[in-house]
Order: sequence, then C-alpha cells, then structure tokens
Amino acid sequence: MRKTLFKMVVLSAVLIPVTAFAADWPRFLGPNGDGISPETGINKDWAKKPPKMLWQVRMSDGGYAGPSVADGKIFIIDHKGSNDIVRAINIKTGKDVWTSPYPDSPRANCGFARATPTVAGGGLYTLSRMGLLNCFLLKSGTKVWSRDIKKEFRGKLPKWQMAMSPFADGDKLILVPGGPNACVVALNRKTGKTIWKGGGSDTGGYATPVAATINGRKQYVVFTAWNLIGVDARTGSLLWKFPWKTKYDVNAATPIVLNDSVFITSNYGRGCALLKISGKQVRPVWQNKTMQSHFSTPILLDGYLYGSTSSGQLVCMDWKTGATKWQTRGYEKGGVVGVDGALIAVDGRRGGITMCEMSPDRYKELGRLAGLGGQSWTAPIVADGKLIVRNKSSLACFDLK
Repeated sequence: MRKTLFKMVVLSAVLIPVTAFAADWPRFLGPNGDGISPETGINKDWAKKPPKMLWQVRMSDGGYAGPSVADGKIFIIDHKGSNDIVRAINIKTGKDVWTSPYPDSPRANCGFARATPTVAGGGLYTLSRMGLLNCFLLKSGTKVWSRDIKKEFRGKLPKWQMAMSPFADGDKLILVPGGPNACVVALNRKTGKTIWKGGGSDTGGYATPVAATINGRKQYVVFTAWNLIGVDARTGSLLWKFPWKTKYDVNAATPIVLNDSVFITSNYGRGCALLKISGKQVRPVWQNKTMQSHFSTPILLDGYLYGSTSSGQLVCMDWKTGATKWQTRGYEKGGVVGVDGALIAVDGRRGGITMCEMSPDRYKELGRLAGLGGQSWTAPIVADGKLIVRNKSSLACFDLK
C-alpha cells in the first residue's frame, strides 16, 4: 500500500508544471527548438562592457553534454567513476542543489554523456550514451522510472554512441533507439510505457528528432545514420525517406523544418541541402558544401541561416537559394545561440566567444570574450539573463544584462 501511494505521489509530481522563470531553456535548442532565446534587453556592447563571469564550476566528464535551464537551476550530466551524475546547479550561485547518479561504463569515448536534459512538466529526462533513459523529479532528483532503450528495442549503438536528447511532445517522449522496426519510438512521458515503435530499422544518427506538420500531417523528422525520414506522429509509420550518407555515419546537426521544406547539414565533405517534401516524394531544392556542420545546429531567422562550418568559418546563407551572404573565419565546430537580434558564437578550438549582429547584410562584430579556452564543442545557451557555456573541463555563467 505504501509503495503504491508513493508511486501515485511521484507520478502526480511529474504531471504538475513547475513555476516558469524568465526565459528558461528547458531542452536542447531552447524553448522553441530553434536555438533562439526569447529574451530581450541584453547587453550588446561587449567592446565597452564585456559580460562579467558570475561563476565557474568544474566538470569531470571530459566531454560535451549540454545544459538546460528551468526552475532557477541548470541541469547537466557529469560523470565520475562508473556513474553519470545528473547535476542541478543553482543558476545564481553555481552550487549544486541536488545530484543523482546512474550507472554508465567507466570507459570514455570522447567523454561520456552527450545529451541535454529535457524538462517537461515536473519531470527531468536524461539519456545516457549507452541508451539508459531516466525520468527524475525536477525539484528533488528522485528517480521516477528508467528504461534501457538500446537493450529493450534491440538498438545498435552508433560509433560514438547515443547523442540525441529526449524530445518531449505533450505526453510523449520521442527517442531513436535504432532497432528492428524501432528506429523511432514514442513513450508515455509519465510512465515510460511504450506507445508505438516504427520508422523502419535504420541505426540512429546523433541528432535530436523534430516535430513538424508537413503537408497537413503531424510527423517527426529524424536524421538517422543513413537517411532523413518522416514518421507519423500518431502511429510511428514511415512516411518518407531521403538518403543522406555521410562518412562515419555522422548525421548529427538537428534538421530545420519550415513549412514543407527541411534543411540538413553534415561534415566530412558532405555539405548541406534544402529538401522539399510532397507526400512520399522528397526533392532537393539546392545542395552545396558551404555549410558543413559537424554537430552544431545552425539557426534560421527571417529567411537566413547562421552557423559554423567545420572548416572554421561562421556562415550566413540564404534559406531559399543556398547563396552565401557572408562568412568569417575562426569558429571550428563551435556552436551558436541567437538572442535579441544578435548571434553568440563559440570558437570550438580555442573557446573564444563572439557576439555579432544577426543580419544578412554583412558580418558586424559587437565584441569578444576570451571564454573558457580549449576545445568547446558544446553549443552555448541563454537563460534568465545569463550566457552559459562549457568546455571539456568546466561550466561557466556570464551576466548578459
């Protein structure tokens, strides 16, 4: 009886929305899934008034897991020994509010966890590189349920293991285990139970799924190891497929969907393309090699794409034509975030941080920070008036007001 009552209390807590703070960043690519913060009124004169670092804390995972923000806390997956450690960090002080461990291999593969924790309702959802999916209570870190999606759906781990973040769509969680007739699965967010599995049998890529309504049909757009696919949101049936083979099967940047068109980009000389979807038919509108994003997802604003390419350039491109509007060097695999009409970009090799105008007219720099130094492949985020960045060894918070 006590056990049943405890489960009822825990599940109820997962259903209750938490208090929303100013401009939270509750999931990978932010509140609207577009890499843009809704905040306004930030400091844009970095040349005269560079943002002050508020705090810096050590990360021991040696890798690239991304942060999310809700309820006044930063959530990120760290690692110690044979455990991943989910950390809830006070955004004002940098102090841990709670930590929750779960088992993971002690052997690193370019670090450990790669995913960004996802906040939905009162729950926090994390995915390990080995496929262990967990639901925690946001307030306390108490584990509600757990599933091994790799084992249960007979998935095949890609070379650098799982990197997608759990995608919450209402009461569903969308994951990509990459198993037989279970490339994509939908789970009940509250209980973890399977709703459907489908999408064919591709091995998963490294990108997070995207929800979209294309030609009047709601679907999930998923970048697999070998294809871009559309999966019916209600049933999991495969709607369409477009082949996109990349060296080492690294399709990692999240697809960008606008109406019936999808933009994709990959590294290793593969380049980028804009695809038009019409029923089961997929037609390239244009393709080029200007933007080759290894894993950092570009930003689309007012008909223009902004992102880093692995050759080291920051690029602005026309969505409709693929034409280059401007490009500048010094960014090597670094991520970007948009806020208040500005673009904040990180140099993936040296860790420097630059702010520029998000305009197709020309590259106009607004200032630079030294950042944390060293390899910084994790995309920066903006939440609660703060810029949050990490490199392989630390996480830091800067004041943007």
